[in-house]
Parts: sequence; structure tokens; C-alpha cells
Amino acid sequence: MIQRTDTNADDAQVRKFRKELNSGLSALVVLSILAKAGGEMYGYQIAKELSAGDDDTLPFKQGALYPVLRQLHASGFLTSRVEVSVSGPPRRYYTITDTGRDTLKQWIAAYREVRTFVDNAIGQDEAHA
Repeated sequence: MIQRTDTNADDAQVRKFRKELNSGLSALVVLSILAKAGGEMYGYQIAKELSAGDDDTLPFKQGALYPVLRQLHASGFLTSRVEVSVSGPPRRYYTITDTGRDTLKQWIAAYREVRTFVDNAIGQDEAHA
């Protein structure tokens, strides 16, 4: 008997899994970028940092960046200021706060624990596949 798979359903499941997986990772990555910057950055600069690699490796769409920035700002992890630009729309500059830095350290530790757990579990599964 030939086993058939529904490619559209498989693709939808992968997209759903990626969305759920990336929801927390995007905030972690944005905080990390701002921490490494050592100063303020505006949204487009952050987007350029995110896309510095291969676009296929981006964990989330650049359009999702601005809601993440707003959420991190509302949580007190970032401060922001708006500066008028003569060559375009006003720019909102973001800076990581001390609370954001502390949170980033905690999130990195939690991420590493989960990554180790998942790597170990996947490694065991691959041995039996």
C-alpha cells in the first residue's frame, strides 16, 4: 500500500510550528542585537542586522519586527525616542534598558537550557530513525 501525504497540510503544520517556535526567539534576537549595538538603533537598522545573513535563515519576517519592538518597549526592556528626518518619515530610535539587559541574560540562559534539552532529545531520536 502506498502512503500518501498531503503536502499542503504538511506545509501548514511546518508554518504553524515555526510561528510558535519563533514567537519568543524574535524578542530574544532583537534584545541581543540592541545589547551588542551599545547604543541606539532605529527599526530599519535592526532589520538590516537581521537580514545580514541569508534571508532563508531569518526566523521571522521583517514585518514582524515592529510589533516585537513595541512589545519590548511596553515591557520596559527598551526606551525609545523619535527624531524628525529631513529625508523621510520620523525615525524611532530604541535603546536597551538595564531591565532589558537583565532579562536578556535570563532569556539566554533559558534558551541554552531548552536548546540543550532539544539537541539531546533529537540526537536520541535520530539514532533510532
